[in-house]
Amino acid sequence: MKVVISGYGKMGRMVEKILLEKNIECAAVSEDIQSVDKAIARDSVCIDFTVPEAFRRNYRFLAENFKAVVVGTTGWDDIRDEVTGYFRECGTTMIYASNFSIGVNVFFAAVDYLSSLLGKTGGYSPYIVEKHHCHKLDAPSGTARSLAAVVDGNMGTSVDIQSVRCGEIPGIHTVGFEGHDDRITMTHEAFSREGFARGAVEAAVRTETVSGVHEFKDIVFK
Repeated sequence: MKVVISGYGKMGRMVEKILLEKNIECAAVSEDIQSVDKAIARDSVCIDFTVPEAFRRNYRFLAENFKAVVVGTTGWDDIRDEVTGYFRECGTTMIYASNFSIGVNVFFAAVDYLSSLLGKTGGYSPYIVEKHHCHKLDAPSGTARSLAAVVDGNMGTSVDIQSVRCGEIPGIHTVGFEGHDDRITMTHEAFSREGFARGAVEAAVRTETVSGVHEFKDIVFK
């Protein structure tokens, strides 16, 4: 398998590190993915960690030219149907996630289970607090929005999300359920960006055996 990295910021460099550890060929690294040779693209999986504006510009090129694409960029929820529909139209495998950390995807499942129970019993109000480094461009985070969608679906309510941007925090997400007599909280804390990169590389490996368009949380434990 060959991988092309789109975006060479902190996440892109971390992905490159994981590829090296796993002896997976990095065919190219690019800040401008549309400049990559199309012959290289046809034989490669692209791992995209750019910014929302860049992904919006590039997703058609990615779908038209790469063997498969793993998207770690967030901030394009408003055009999700358009993007996923285009990948399906092109017949290009796409795996996307608001967070590729394996631990976070376990956290999604745990929050889903807990909020489904509390949705049946009633009497609890949910909230989410997410904290990230001061360089993060989107707020709330994609992970927080994904968590909110899970809780909203199970509890039939609108979850309040509070965002903190400070220092170099890799990512902390807390989901709380406030009741009359008690409070339940669940927290996931990332120690570094490495978990996100490791999960994205795992998703790239999965494209060798999975086809179609998938959210990572739906296939990671299969």
